[in-house]
Amino acid sequence: MNMFCYQCEQTAKGTGCTTQGVCGKDAQVAALIDLLMHATKGVSMYAHRARQLGATDREINVFTAEALFSTVTNVNFDPERYKPLLARAAEMRDKAKRLYEDACKRAGRTPQTLDGAAAWEPAGDLEGLTKQGEEVTILKRKERFGDDITGLQELLTYGVKGAAAYADHAQILGQEDDKIYAFFHEALDYVTRDDPKVDQLLALCLRCGETNLRAMELLDKANTGAYGHPVPTQVRTEPLKGKAIVVSGHDLKDMEELLKQTQGRGINVYTHGEMLPAHGYPGLKKYSHLVGNYGTAWQNQREEFEKLPGAILMTTNCIQRPKETYKARIFTSGLVAWSGAVHISDRNFGPVIQAALAADGFREDGPPKTITVGFGHQAVLGVADKVVQAVKSGAIRHF
Repeated sequence: MNMFCYQCEQTAKGTGCTTQGVCGKDAQVAALIDLLMHATKGVSMYAHRARQLGATDREINVFTAEALFSTVTNVNFDPERYKPLLARAAEMRDKAKRLYEDACKRAGRTPQTLDGAAAWEPAGDLEGLTKQGEEVTILKRKERFGDDITGLQELLTYGVKGAAAYADHAQILGQEDDKIYAFFHEALDYVTRDDPKVDQLLALCLRCGETNLRAMELLDKANTGAYGHPVPTQVRTEPLKGKAIVVSGHDLKDMEELLKQTQGRGINVYTHGEMLPAHGYPGLKKYSHLVGNYGTAWQNQREEFEKLPGAILMTTNCIQRPKETYKARIFTSGLVAWSGAVHISDRNFGPVIQAALAADGFREDGPPKTITVGFGHQAVLGVADKVVQAVKSGAIRHF
Protein backbone atom coordinates (compact mmCIF):
# COMPACT_ATOMS: atom_id res chain seq x y z
CA MET A 1 0.00 0.00 0.00
CA ASN A 2 1.43 3.37 -1.02
CA MET A 3 1.11 6.58 0.96
CA PHE A 4 2.11 10.20 0.67
CA CYS A 5 2.39 12.69 3.52
CA TYR A 6 4.36 15.91 3.85
CA GLN A 7 2.50 17.38 6.79
CA CYS A 8 5.53 17.87 9.05
CA GLU A 9 8.98 19.38 8.67
CA GLN A 10 10.62 16.03 9.45
CA THR A 11 9.16 14.36 6.37
CA ALA A 12 11.46 11.92 4.56
CA LYS A 13 14.10 13.61 2.37
CA GLY A 14 12.21 16.88 2.80
CA THR A 15 9.76 15.83 0.09
CA GLY A 16 7.29 13.36 1.62
CA CYS A 17 6.93 10.03 3.40
CA THR A 18 5.91 7.37 0.87
CA THR A 19 6.22 4.01 2.66
CA GLN A 20 5.97 4.83 6.36
CA GLY A 21 5.83 8.14 8.17
CA VAL A 22 8.86 9.41 10.03
CA CYS A 23 6.35 9.89 12.87
CA GLY A 24 5.55 6.16 12.84
CA LYS A 25 2.23 6.04 11.00
CA ASP A 26 1.82 3.38 8.39
CA ALA A 27 0.06 3.55 5.03
CA GLN A 28 -3.28 2.45 6.48
CA VAL A 29 -3.32 5.18 9.12
CA ALA A 30 -2.25 7.71 6.48
CA ALA A 31 -5.19 6.67 4.29
CA LEU A 32 -7.63 6.90 7.20
CA ILE A 33 -6.31 10.37 8.07
CA ASP A 34 -6.83 11.46 4.46
CA LEU A 35 -10.36 10.05 4.59
CA LEU A 36 -11.20 11.80 7.87
CA MET A 37 -10.02 15.08 6.37
CA HIS A 38 -12.17 14.41 3.30
CA ALA A 39 -15.17 13.68 5.50
CA THR A 40 -14.58 16.80 7.60
CA LYS A 41 -14.50 18.87 4.43
CA GLY A 42 -17.92 17.43 3.61
CA VAL A 43 -19.22 18.51 7.01
CA SER A 44 -17.79 21.96 6.41
CA MET A 45 -19.38 22.37 2.98
CA TYR A 46 -22.83 22.25 4.57
CA ALA A 47 -21.87 23.99 7.82
CA HIS A 48 -20.38 26.95 5.93
CA ARG A 49 -23.48 27.41 3.81
CA ALA A 50 -25.75 27.07 6.84
CA ARG A 51 -23.78 29.72 8.72
CA GLN A 52 -24.12 32.11 5.79
CA LEU A 53 -27.87 31.85 6.41
CA GLY A 54 -27.46 32.42 10.15
CA ALA A 55 -27.58 28.78 11.31
CA THR A 56 -24.88 27.20 13.45
CA ASP A 57 -24.59 24.14 15.69
CA ARG A 58 -22.10 23.72 18.53
CA GLU A 59 -21.93 19.93 18.22
CA ILE A 60 -20.88 20.26 14.58
CA ASN A 61 -18.37 22.98 15.48
CA VAL A 62 -16.70 21.01 18.27
CA PHE A 63 -16.56 17.84 16.18
CA THR A 64 -14.85 19.75 13.37
CA ALA A 65 -12.10 20.88 15.73
CA GLU A 66 -11.73 17.39 17.20
CA ALA A 67 -11.56 15.75 13.78
CA LEU A 68 -8.93 18.22 12.59
CA PHE A 69 -6.88 17.77 15.75
CA SER A 70 -7.06 13.97 15.37
CA THR A 71 -5.21 14.22 12.04
CA VAL A 72 -2.29 16.28 13.36
CA THR A 73 1.13 14.60 13.35
CA ASN A 74 1.76 12.28 16.32
CA VAL A 75 -1.83 12.11 17.55
CA ASN A 76 -3.94 9.11 16.51
CA PHE A 77 -2.08 6.06 15.22
CA ASP A 78 -4.81 3.51 15.97
CA PRO A 79 -6.80 2.41 12.89
CA GLU A 80 -9.65 1.11 15.06
CA ARG A 81 -10.24 4.53 16.58
CA TYR A 82 -10.77 6.02 13.12
CA LYS A 83 -13.87 3.88 12.53
CA PRO A 84 -16.05 5.69 15.11
CA LEU A 85 -14.55 9.03 14.09
CA LEU A 86 -15.54 8.46 10.47
CA ALA A 87 -19.00 7.25 11.46
CA ARG A 88 -19.36 10.39 13.56
CA ALA A 89 -18.22 12.51 10.61
CA ALA A 90 -21.03 11.08 8.49
CA GLU A 91 -23.53 11.84 11.28
CA MET A 92 -22.29 15.41 11.59
CA ARG A 93 -22.37 15.84 7.80
CA ASP A 94 -26.01 14.74 7.78
CA LYS A 95 -26.78 17.06 10.67
CA ALA A 96 -25.07 19.96 8.89
CA LYS A 97 -27.03 19.16 5.73
CA ARG A 98 -30.32 19.32 7.65
CA LEU A 99 -29.18 22.56 9.29
CA TYR A 100 -28.48 24.05 5.87
CA GLU A 101 -31.70 22.82 4.29
CA ASP A 102 -33.79 24.13 7.20
CA ALA A 103 -32.02 27.49 6.95
CA CYS A 104 -32.76 27.59 3.20
CA LYS A 105 -36.41 26.85 3.88
CA ARG A 106 -36.65 29.71 6.37
CA ALA A 107 -34.93 32.03 3.91
CA GLY A 108 -37.10 30.95 0.98
CA ARG A 109 -34.12 29.58 -0.95
CA THR A 110 -33.55 26.38 -2.87
CA PRO A 111 -30.69 24.40 -1.29
CA GLN A 112 -27.72 23.50 -3.43
CA THR A 113 -27.11 19.87 -4.32
CA LEU A 114 -23.55 19.17 -3.16
CA ASP A 115 -21.36 16.32 -4.29
CA GLY A 116 -17.76 15.27 -3.66
CA ALA A 117 -16.86 15.25 0.03
CA ALA A 118 -20.41 16.29 0.94
CA ALA A 119 -21.81 13.13 -0.64
CA TRP A 120 -19.32 10.66 0.87
CA GLU A 121 -20.72 7.64 2.69
CA PRO A 122 -18.53 5.52 4.98
CA ALA A 123 -17.68 1.96 4.00
CA GLY A 124 -18.85 -0.79 6.31
CA ASP A 125 -15.48 -2.03 7.54
CA LEU A 126 -11.92 -0.88 8.12
CA GLU A 127 -10.67 -2.38 4.86
CA GLY A 128 -13.31 -0.50 2.92
CA LEU A 129 -12.58 2.75 4.73
CA THR A 130 -8.89 2.35 3.99
CA LYS A 131 -9.62 1.89 0.28
CA GLN A 132 -11.79 5.01 0.34
CA GLY A 133 -8.91 6.91 1.90
CA GLU A 134 -6.59 5.83 -0.91
CA GLU A 135 -8.90 7.58 -3.37
CA VAL A 136 -8.66 11.01 -1.70
CA THR A 137 -4.93 11.39 -1.14
CA ILE A 138 -2.85 14.50 -1.73
CA LEU A 139 -1.36 12.82 -4.80
CA LYS A 140 -4.80 12.67 -6.41
CA ARG A 141 -5.12 16.44 -6.09
CA LYS A 142 -1.57 17.02 -7.26
CA GLU A 143 -2.43 15.18 -10.45
CA ARG A 144 -5.47 17.39 -10.89
CA PHE A 145 -4.28 20.83 -9.75
CA GLY A 146 -0.47 20.68 -9.80
CA ASP A 147 2.02 21.32 -7.03
CA ASP A 148 1.34 25.02 -6.41
CA ILE A 149 -2.42 24.87 -5.91
CA THR A 150 -2.20 21.62 -3.94
CA GLY A 151 0.62 23.00 -1.84
CA LEU A 152 -1.43 26.06 -0.94
CA GLN A 153 -4.44 23.90 -0.17
CA GLU A 154 -2.32 21.83 2.19
CA LEU A 155 -0.67 24.88 3.77
CA LEU A 156 -4.13 26.21 4.57
CA THR A 157 -5.28 22.81 5.81
CA TYR A 158 -2.28 22.39 8.13
CA GLY A 159 -2.78 25.90 9.48
CA VAL A 160 -6.42 25.10 10.22
CA LYS A 161 -5.35 21.88 11.96
CA GLY A 162 -2.97 23.78 14.22
CA ALA A 163 -5.60 26.36 15.14
CA ALA A 164 -8.07 23.54 15.79
CA ALA A 165 -5.70 22.01 18.36
CA TYR A 166 -5.67 25.30 20.30
CA ALA A 167 -9.43 25.73 19.89
CA ASP A 168 -10.12 22.21 21.12
CA HIS A 169 -8.05 22.68 24.27
CA ALA A 170 -9.75 26.02 24.89
CA GLN A 171 -13.28 24.63 24.56
CA ILE A 172 -12.45 21.83 27.01
CA LEU A 173 -11.89 24.60 29.56
CA GLY A 174 -15.02 26.50 28.52
CA GLN A 175 -13.70 29.10 26.06
CA GLU A 176 -15.03 29.25 22.49
CA ASP A 177 -15.37 31.76 19.65
CA ASP A 178 -17.78 30.99 16.82
CA LYS A 179 -15.65 33.06 14.44
CA ILE A 180 -12.91 30.44 14.75
CA TYR A 181 -15.27 27.61 13.87
CA ALA A 182 -16.66 29.75 11.04
CA PHE A 183 -13.20 30.09 9.53
CA PHE A 184 -12.55 26.35 9.78
CA HIS A 185 -15.69 25.65 7.78
CA GLU A 186 -15.03 28.42 5.26
CA ALA A 187 -11.44 27.30 4.66
CA LEU A 188 -12.29 23.61 4.34
CA ASP A 189 -15.19 24.41 2.04
CA TYR A 190 -12.89 26.42 -0.22
CA VAL A 191 -10.34 23.60 -0.63
CA THR A 192 -13.13 21.46 -2.09
CA ARG A 193 -13.77 23.93 -4.92
CA ASP A 194 -13.32 22.77 -8.50
CA ASP A 195 -11.61 26.02 -9.53
CA PRO A 196 -9.32 27.10 -6.67
CA LYS A 197 -7.35 30.32 -7.24
CA VAL A 198 -3.86 31.10 -5.99
CA ASP A 199 -4.73 34.59 -4.77
CA GLN A 200 -7.77 33.37 -2.83
CA LEU A 201 -5.81 30.54 -1.27
CA LEU A 202 -3.06 32.95 -0.24
CA ALA A 203 -5.62 35.29 1.29
CA LEU A 204 -7.15 32.42 3.25
CA CYS A 205 -3.70 31.35 4.45
CA LEU A 206 -3.10 34.87 5.81
CA ARG A 207 -6.49 34.87 7.48
CA CYS A 208 -5.63 31.49 8.94
CA GLY A 209 -2.69 33.13 10.68
CA GLU A 210 -5.04 35.69 12.19
CA THR A 211 -7.42 32.95 13.26
CA ASN A 212 -4.58 31.03 14.85
CA LEU A 213 -3.60 34.07 16.92
CA ARG A 214 -7.19 34.37 18.10
CA ALA A 215 -7.24 30.67 18.99
CA MET A 216 -4.01 31.10 20.98
CA GLU A 217 -5.52 34.12 22.75
CA LEU A 218 -8.58 32.03 23.59
CA LEU A 219 -6.45 29.17 24.92
CA ASP A 220 -4.42 31.58 27.05
CA LYS A 221 -7.68 32.91 28.50
CA ALA A 222 -8.87 29.36 29.13
CA ASN A 223 -5.67 28.23 30.84
CA THR A 224 -5.19 31.31 32.98
CA GLY A 225 -8.89 31.48 33.80
CA ALA A 226 -8.81 27.91 35.07
CA TYR A 227 -5.38 27.78 36.70
CA GLY A 228 -4.18 31.38 37.17
CA HIS A 229 -1.42 33.29 35.42
CA PRO A 230 1.93 31.45 35.32
CA VAL A 231 4.54 32.63 37.82
CA PRO A 232 8.31 32.02 37.73
CA THR A 233 8.82 28.60 39.31
CA GLN A 234 11.83 26.38 39.87
CA VAL A 235 11.25 22.85 38.61
CA ARG A 236 13.23 19.84 39.72
CA THR A 237 14.73 17.91 36.78
CA GLU A 238 15.94 14.85 38.66
CA PRO A 239 13.56 12.29 40.17
CA LEU A 240 12.65 11.78 43.80
CA LYS A 241 12.49 8.39 45.49
CA GLY A 242 9.09 6.75 45.11
CA LYS A 243 6.37 5.68 42.71
CA ALA A 244 6.01 7.80 39.58
CA ILE A 245 3.65 8.90 36.81
CA VAL A 246 4.97 10.96 33.91
CA VAL A 247 2.47 13.14 32.01
CA SER A 248 3.23 14.36 28.50
CA GLY A 249 1.27 16.40 25.96
CA HIS A 250 -0.69 19.61 26.45
CA ASP A 251 -4.01 18.88 28.16
CA LEU A 252 -4.00 20.76 31.47
CA LYS A 253 -7.46 19.42 32.36
CA ASP A 254 -6.13 15.87 32.19
CA MET A 255 -3.19 16.91 34.34
CA GLU A 256 -5.50 18.47 36.93
CA GLU A 257 -7.75 15.41 37.10
CA LEU A 258 -4.76 13.08 37.45
CA LEU A 259 -3.35 15.22 40.26
CA LYS A 260 -6.69 15.09 42.06
CA GLN A 261 -6.94 11.33 41.70
CA THR A 262 -3.38 10.70 42.89
CA GLN A 263 -3.58 12.81 46.04
CA GLY A 264 -2.59 10.74 49.05
CA ARG A 265 -1.68 7.70 46.95
CA GLY A 266 2.07 7.95 47.48
CA ILE A 267 2.75 8.70 43.82
CA ASN A 268 4.93 11.51 42.52
CA VAL A 269 3.76 13.15 39.29
CA TYR A 270 6.23 14.48 36.73
CA THR A 271 5.75 16.48 33.56
CA HIS A 272 7.45 15.58 30.28
CA GLY A 273 8.03 17.49 27.06
CA GLU A 274 5.38 20.11 26.32
CA MET A 275 3.69 19.58 29.69
CA LEU A 276 6.62 21.29 31.46
CA PRO A 277 4.89 24.74 31.64
CA ALA A 278 2.20 23.21 33.89
CA HIS A 279 4.50 23.86 36.85
CA GLY A 280 4.06 27.61 36.47
CA TYR A 281 0.26 27.64 36.92
CA PRO A 282 -0.80 28.32 40.54
CA GLY A 283 -3.82 26.05 40.18
CA LEU A 284 -1.57 23.09 39.34
CA LYS A 285 1.62 23.81 41.29
CA LYS A 286 -0.43 23.80 44.50
CA TYR A 287 -0.39 20.00 44.36
CA SER A 288 2.67 19.01 46.38
CA HIS A 289 3.05 15.69 44.57
CA LEU A 290 3.66 17.48 41.24
CA VAL A 291 7.36 17.21 42.00
CA GLY A 292 9.28 17.90 38.82
CA ASN A 293 9.98 17.22 35.15
CA TYR A 294 11.27 13.92 33.82
CA GLY A 295 13.31 13.68 30.64
CA THR A 296 13.65 16.16 27.83
CA ALA A 297 11.83 16.74 24.53
CA TRP A 298 9.11 14.57 22.99
CA GLN A 299 11.41 13.11 20.35
CA ASN A 300 13.54 11.44 23.05
CA GLN A 301 10.63 9.68 24.73
CA ARG A 302 11.37 6.14 23.56
CA GLU A 303 14.75 6.07 25.30
CA GLU A 304 13.56 8.03 28.34
CA PHE A 305 10.33 6.10 28.89
CA GLU A 306 12.20 2.81 28.64
CA LYS A 307 14.24 3.84 31.68
CA LEU A 308 11.25 5.09 33.66
CA PRO A 309 10.21 2.79 36.56
CA GLY A 310 6.66 4.13 36.47
CA ALA A 311 3.60 4.83 34.32
CA ILE A 312 3.18 7.28 31.42
CA LEU A 313 0.10 9.27 30.39
CA MET A 314 0.05 10.83 26.92
CA THR A 315 -2.63 13.52 26.92
CA THR A 316 -2.39 14.84 23.36
CA ASN A 317 -0.03 14.67 20.42
CA CYS A 318 3.69 13.80 20.44
CA ILE A 319 3.35 10.06 21.07
CA GLN A 320 5.88 7.83 19.30
CA ARG A 321 5.75 4.09 18.73
CA PRO A 322 6.04 2.61 22.25
CA LYS A 323 8.73 0.02 22.84
CA GLU A 324 7.54 -3.34 24.10
CA THR A 325 9.51 -2.72 27.30
CA TYR A 326 7.03 -0.05 28.41
CA LYS A 327 3.97 -0.53 26.19
CA ALA A 328 1.99 -1.96 29.12
CA ARG A 329 2.80 1.16 31.16
CA ILE A 330 1.86 3.84 28.63
CA PHE A 331 -1.70 5.16 28.48
CA THR A 332 -3.43 7.61 26.15
CA SER A 333 -6.30 10.03 26.66
CA GLY A 334 -8.32 12.55 24.67
CA LEU A 335 -7.66 12.33 20.93
CA VAL A 336 -4.28 10.61 21.12
CA ALA A 337 -4.09 6.84 20.56
CA TRP A 338 -1.74 4.02 19.65
CA SER A 339 -2.88 0.53 18.75
CA GLY A 340 -2.46 -1.74 21.77
CA ALA A 341 -2.03 1.05 24.32
CA VAL A 342 -4.83 1.38 26.88
CA HIS A 343 -6.96 4.46 26.19
CA ILE A 344 -8.58 6.46 28.98
CA SER A 345 -11.76 8.00 27.57
CA ASP A 346 -13.47 9.35 30.70
CA ARG A 347 -10.63 10.86 32.76
CA ASN A 348 -10.84 7.95 35.18
CA PHE A 349 -7.11 7.40 35.56
CA GLY A 350 -7.38 4.35 37.79
CA PRO A 351 -5.49 2.09 35.32
CA VAL A 352 -2.61 4.61 35.18
CA ILE A 353 -2.47 4.78 38.98
CA GLN A 354 -2.49 0.99 39.33
CA ALA A 355 0.33 0.66 36.78
CA ALA A 356 2.39 3.22 38.71
CA LEU A 357 1.82 1.44 42.01
CA ALA A 358 2.79 -1.91 40.44
CA ALA A 359 6.03 -0.51 38.99
CA ASP A 360 9.25 -0.28 41.01
CA GLY A 361 9.40 3.49 41.22
CA PHE A 362 12.62 5.42 41.69
CA ARG A 363 14.82 3.84 44.36
CA GLU A 364 16.60 7.03 45.42
CA ASP A 365 16.61 10.79 44.97
CA GLY A 366 18.53 12.23 42.08
CA PRO A 367 20.78 15.29 42.47
CA PRO A 368 18.98 18.60 43.22
CA LYS A 369 19.03 20.08 39.71
CA THR A 370 16.40 22.62 38.63
CA ILE A 371 15.26 24.79 35.75
CA THR A 372 12.92 27.79 35.90
CA VAL A 373 9.62 28.08 34.05
CA GLY A 374 6.56 30.32 34.32
CA PHE A 375 7.68 33.35 32.34
CA GLY A 376 4.27 34.03 30.81
CA HIS A 377 3.38 37.38 29.31
CA GLN A 378 2.01 38.76 32.58
CA ALA A 379 5.16 37.81 34.49
CA VAL A 380 7.38 39.39 31.85
CA LEU A 381 5.33 42.56 31.43
CA GLY A 382 5.28 42.94 35.20
CA VAL A 383 9.02 43.68 35.17
CA ALA A 384 9.17 45.34 31.74
CA ASP A 385 10.27 48.68 33.17
CA LYS A 386 13.19 47.06 35.00
CA VAL A 387 14.27 45.15 31.89
CA VAL A 388 14.15 48.28 29.74
CA GLN A 389 16.20 50.21 32.29
CA ALA A 390 18.73 47.38 32.54
CA VAL A 391 19.15 47.42 28.76
CA LYS A 392 19.62 51.21 28.75
CA SER A 393 22.18 51.02 31.53
CA GLY A 394 24.11 48.21 29.85
CA ALA A 395 23.42 45.72 32.62
CA ILE A 396 21.66 43.57 30.00
CA ARG A 397 23.48 43.44 26.70
CA HIS A 398 22.20 40.22 25.22
CA PHE A 399 18.92 38.26 25.18
